[in-house]
Amino acid sequence: MIFSSVDFFVFLALLIGAIACLRTEDQRTSLLLASSYLFYAWWDWRFCSLLFASTAIDFYAARAIHRSRGPARRRWLVVSLTANLGILATFKYANFFLDALAATIPGATEWIPHLDIVLPIGISFFTFQSMSYTIDVYRRRLEPTSDLRDFALFVAFFPQLVAGPIVRAVEFLPQLTRTHPLRAENFRRGVPLFLQGFVKKVLFADTLALFVDPVFDTPDAFSSATCRLAAFAFTAQIYYDFSGYTDMAIGVGAALGFELPRNFRHPFLSRNVRDFWRRWHISLSTWMRDYVYIPLGGNRLGSARTGTNLLATMILGGLWHGASWTFVLWGAAHGAALLVHRAAARMRRQRLRTSAPMGVAAAWVTTLLWIVACFVVFRADSISLAVAMWTKIAGVHGDGIDWFHTPSLVILAVAVGWHAVIALRREREWSLDLRNPMHAAAALVVLLVVLLFAPVGANPFIYFQF
Repeated sequence: MIFSSVDFFVFLALLIGAIACLRTEDQRTSLLLASSYLFYAWWDWRFCSLLFASTAIDFYAARAIHRSRGPARRRWLVVSLTANLGILATFKYANFFLDALAATIPGATEWIPHLDIVLPIGISFFTFQSMSYTIDVYRRRLEPTSDLRDFALFVAFFPQLVAGPIVRAVEFLPQLTRTHPLRAENFRRGVPLFLQGFVKKVLFADTLALFVDPVFDTPDAFSSATCRLAAFAFTAQIYYDFSGYTDMAIGVGAALGFELPRNFRHPFLSRNVRDFWRRWHISLSTWMRDYVYIPLGGNRLGSARTGTNLLATMILGGLWHGASWTFVLWGAAHGAALLVHRAAARMRRQRLRTSAPMGVAAAWVTTLLWIVACFVVFRADSISLAVAMWTKIAGVHGDGIDWFHTPSLVILAVAVGWHAVIALRREREWSLDLRNPMHAAAALVVLLVVLLFAPVGANPFIYFQF
């Protein structure tokens, strides 16, 4: 069920109407849980059992961890991690590793099978979310909940179930101790966020996809100039697609009385790669930091070990996005860039630091170009297609069709202008108050523009595949 589809608007209207008829928080919690499972079942009802299995295992494992002492605590944690990582390995990575094994052993393709497995939507999000709960209980940072229904709602809460942000139990479970009747103030906060995300997805991301997809599918058919523009267009597309989803998720959550964490903070204003990862997919980058990088040793074991930990974390972060060597390469490239940044930062501390405008501009341009170059391999269906795209971008083979999609050019121009204004405002956000007649009129005009100029149809969000 896509947030920008008619099905979702009908689903949300019926849910809000039903909540309005309920009087107790117990009834509202039960309805939200049932609605969340219905939302997931809309894609494929069979995988609701997988969602519940992950939920039940971590719920009872966390309670056992809390009751146990000594080595038994670690054993129960291993049960949780094995179950969650086993689910991921089976459904998401089994064929990737089998194919890699077959490629390294002569004649192995004859006896190593390729499994016919359907990838459950949002599996990486809900397994990471559920798994962090048992880890936090093991670290004694969180008391386990005694209510399976509350924990099931934490794992399956439909606004962020299939594409994040990745919510932690310490952020969500305490909210279930409060009441969540429908309030006008919640809608005043949530509706503008949802509208913002709706415009990002339907008008910006889906329009850019019309230009991006043909070029990335057959880069050899297009000129270098077209390929360069397509690389920038995809960088904008994935940002508006993913941040649009999270804006809508946070908006729906806010309208229902729940606070979900921010997942983006103007990442294309970053002046270095480290800053980019503090602004891009914040819930995943902080998850990888807290549950992978720091447990590996973080930066506590010397420079060499720190570099190894950082590179391993980024490669695993790339692999989290999908079972493909393109994602591994994407993660490794960002890991290498972070290592270079660390080395450069140490050198700068030994010299007089400067914040001259030219230096700031050069840092911003360099970072943006690196991000765009890395997103080429992220988008490419194979490393060979990524190489073909990079070759065209570099101008090594400049022949091909000069083709530019006019609506996409307009969207890119608007996006550049918008980010320039945000930079000049020192990243201060505008707030839309629908009680203000001018703000309400502006929102109606924007919706009219979306209806008139957005591509027809509800396209799936890019991160649904992860």
